[in-house]
Amino acid sequence: MRILVVGSGGREHALCWKLAASPLCDKIWCAPGNAGIASEAECVPIGIEDIVALVAFARNNRVDFVVVGPEAPLVAGLVDRLAETGIPAFGPNAAAAQLEGSKAFMKEVADAAGVPTARWRRFADPAAAKEFARSLGAPLVVKADGLAAGKGVIIAESIDEADQAIDTILVDAAFGAASAEIVIEEFLQGEEASFFALSDGTHVLPLAAAQDHKRVGDGDTGPNTGGMGAYSPTPIVDAAMQARIMADIVEPTVKAMAARGTPFKGVLFAGVMIDAMGPKLLEFNVRFGDPECQALMARLKSDLLPALIACSEGGLGHFDLRWHDETALVVVMAAHGYPGHYEKGSEIRGLDRAAALDDVLIFHAGTKRDGDRILAHGGRVLGIVGRGTNAAEARLRAYKGVEAVDWPQGFCRRDIGWRAIAGDMK
Repeated sequence: MRILVVGSGGREHALCWKLAASPLCDKIWCAPGNAGIASEAECVPIGIEDIVALVAFARNNRVDFVVVGPEAPLVAGLVDRLAETGIPAFGPNAAAAQLEGSKAFMKEVADAAGVPTARWRRFADPAAAKEFARSLGAPLVVKADGLAAGKGVIIAESIDEADQAIDTILVDAAFGAASAEIVIEEFLQGEEASFFALSDGTHVLPLAAAQDHKRVGDGDTGPNTGGMGAYSPTPIVDAAMQARIMADIVEPTVKAMAARGTPFKGVLFAGVMIDAMGPKLLEFNVRFGDPECQALMARLKSDLLPALIACSEGGLGHFDLRWHDETALVVVMAAHGYPGHYEKGSEIRGLDRAAALDDVLIFHAGTKRDGDRILAHGGRVLGIVGRGTNAAEARLRAYKGVEAVDWPQGFCRRDIGWRAIAGDMK
């Protein structure tokens, strides 16, 4: 098969690495890709939101199957346009991608499906929003309704902060078109996990759970980021909890989407908050998480490609996937200043030395090649994956990989996996 992967981050590098190992894959391209992806796939300079150019490339190069990594082209209808030309793809169409594209749509589907989630309301009027915020009380969560590149969620610790967040999004339109409406919801307490399942619109197949680290600093301090590290499996999602997440959240949602006439095909990423009462839905994403995808791909024994094809064509009910028992833990190396202002263009050395270490994988996120040099070209730049029999061993190997990389302009958190390791030490 001739495969096109859309995207340029660590998630797409992990997907290309896994897909390239499939005996079904004869040729793989990635648009636009990065310096690391170039070792697995032929990179083509097409942006992820250039729908016309992506479809034309797929048609002109006789692509058999397209794997869409990020959410933006899914919400923009890339899968729909590919389908019009007879090219199957992994990912939901635009209507189903609204599970991520609109926070209010997601909450409406969850309510219709009886999925446990936080109390919420949608607003376009700042005064009405502020009145509801006072009725909820702080802390609470204010979200831009549309896609905001992971930056449209504000946790307000006080009513004053809630008022400021409402004005920032609705009045100042801080997130552009995504700011037209907001969702305000109660703040849920507990331990957060990322859960992934595949769907062909009717059948669902659980993948695995992971936990990521959103804050930039050790001890979960500082501003939120796109994710500074992750690990899988996570102790908080054992077999019993996985069964509850599937029965209470994933399966009812897939049924509700089918009943609406917008069947969901692709990977459903449920962000869940778990407390003594069980799991509650925080949000849905309609693509693999980044950096969670790197940990999942490092653990997956089975060939990924047939399962992705089954999501598009149906027949997922006949599938099962096998996983390595060990833990995979990924540490993100980011450019100094991230998630604020950061410089591009610094040279990264020692990548071959790090990749040669036992049970260490290097996934590129924001890199580009300049001759023989690898340069930083983004905020989150590298994902260093360690594999081990438990979280402590996996972390030890991941940080050995970090130490082997020579990049003074980069930094990472030093406590990735602390929850799992603390549990192991009890």
